[in-house]
Amino acid sequence: MPELITYRTPVQADWVDYNGHLRDAFYLLIFSYATDALMERIGLDAESRGQNGHSLFTLEAHINYLHEVKLGTEVWVQTQILDFDHKRLHVYHSLHRDGFAEALAASEQMLLHVDLAGPRSAPFAEHSVACLRELQTAVGSACPQYVGRCIGLGR
Repeated sequence: MPELITYRTPVQADWVDYNGHLRDAFYLLIFSYATDALMERIGLDAESRGQNGHSLFTLEAHINYLHEVKLGTEVWVQTQILDFDHKRLHVYHSLHRDGFAEALAASEQMLLHVDLAGPRSAPFAEHSVACLRELQTAVGSACPQYVGRCIGLGR
């Protein structure tokens, strides 16, 4: 199955903590940039947002920190469209690096398409729906390991 790579970056010096590891907040930053890149692929780039006044808002995000990420490591985000309806988009981002088969981190997110004039939820444009269908078909819809997890002690 082909991969949808939405963002690449080296880990920056100001992103690491006292242990030399990527700070937890910067995982979300990296996933946020991946969402921005996904928006561009589905017709919600800066120019179209300026013209039609529509964007995506994050309703919920869950991050699983799976392996250490250190300063200077070149990482990339693979994105999968899990599902979508006329206003919502369920996505899965996973963080990767060369030479390591497993995901370094994973983020499941629920996004809402919004008319900024309200602001209020709004249906996706037909072009965005067509792009989402194409991406979902190209990457596949197998359920990744870290989808649907909840936090708890299991008691």
